Amino acid sequence: MLPVERFVSFISQNALFQPGTRVLAAVSGGVDSVLMAHLLKHAGYHFGIAHCNFMLRGHEANADQEFTRQLAKQLGITFHTTNFDTQQFATENKVSIQMAARDLRYNWFNQIAQTEGYQVIALAHHQNDTIETILLNLTRGTGIAGLHGILPKNGNLVRPLMFLTREEIAQIASAENIAFVEDSSNASTKYARNKIRHKVVPLLKELNPALEDTFENNLRNFREMEQLLNLKVDELRNTLLIGKGGETHIAIDAIKQLAPQRLLLFELLKPYGFVDTVIDDLLTVLDKHSGRVFESNSHLLVLDRENLIISERKTAAQVAVPIAEGEAFITYGDFRLAVLHDDSPLIIKDNPFAVSVDAAKLVYPLIMRPWQQGEVFYPLGMKTKQKLSDFFIHQKVPLHQKSEIPVLVNGNGDIIWLGGHRPDDRYKVDNNTKKVTIFELNKL
Repeated sequence: MLPVERFVSFISQNALFQPGTRVLAAVSGGVDSVLMAHLLKHAGYHFGIAHCNFMLRGHEANADQEFTRQLAKQLGITFHTTNFDTQQFATENKVSIQMAARDLRYNWFNQIAQTEGYQVIALAHHQNDTIETILLNLTRGTGIAGLHGILPKNGNLVRPLMFLTREEIAQIASAENIAFVEDSSNASTKYARNKIRHKVVPLLKELNPALEDTFENNLRNFREMEQLLNLKVDELRNTLLIGKGGETHIAIDAIKQLAPQRLLLFELLKPYGFVDTVIDDLLTVLDKHSGRVFESNSHLLVLDRENLIISERKTAAQVAVPIAEGEAFITYGDFRLAVLHDDSPLIIKDNPFAVSVDAAKLVYPLIMRPWQQGEVFYPLGMKTKQKLSDFFIHQKVPLHQKSEIPVLVNGNGDIIWLGGHRPDDRYKVDNNTKKVTIFELNKL
């Protein structure tokens, strides 16, 4: 007899979806997904069937597609199907066949759900899939999140068969004479998951015949520990992470007080893409190397004197932008520069993003560009020149911010202004100034 009551109860207890929800069921034709389709039908849920042909197994894949089409017809269910050139996608995107198939199917499932009005996507994972996933994660290396296994619900993805083992599914299908197709690649040990399934798990079951029950209890403990950790990390994130002008600052003294330090720092930095090896490197130089820069795919982390400073990586280097005489506005990176003119010798104070200079000393075209190593200027109030690199050090400008500072350069090569920091003393407004030109920077 089909375990319809257990099926409905599991869906309700885990809040997977409501009785009136429109469900898109991913059905490969294998025993797991076919049983899920039968259970959805007998429980009276509103669902459609989606099947992907990855064009990797020739006639066998086409036969699976036709079988699933007939299953949908038998059940009186809407059928969606598509063919993918998985090999070409994998080659073009430089990923494995397995990753290519995963990306293709999930993108397509979401596309169908959006266009056809399905609210959740049902996948036929079961308890043994979770065991295999945890063992794979442990083999490759994982944090606590890798120990909770496959969740019954993750966003719009739901897994209503997680109350069954693989053995139970096979027994139900046999008892109910449910037809299905067998993917020949499931028997191969070419893939890592299949090696775990066919070689490792049987040995573990010799040690513990109730392996699935044991893992189910372990999963409950792991998930509760993860919830506890997340609560602690959220608390720390609210107190330790300080937003400053598009950056995130974390006091080094606060990091030193974290316990356990490595785990909590990893969780704090994980949203920025920093992996555990970066955390190890960072902790070894925390007291030694101010100015050290660490990178993730999306962010930079600078070890400053008193803080860790996190900022988004720039997608491209700033390029020089010319400023012609009479030009009122230019765009430079994330800034908009306004150029104004005044007949009075106006001096701007207390605004580092605006400066007035002696208009008679300007040689057009001016240029706004990044700073260059070895450059010098005369900081306002000083009669001797100073290297920009030394100025930045004295002003405690973090390493990652230096390349973002707009430098206004005169047509004769002199630096007129370090935008947001200091003008050059040679171009200041004095008693001999007749007209001024005002430059004002605004962040876009």
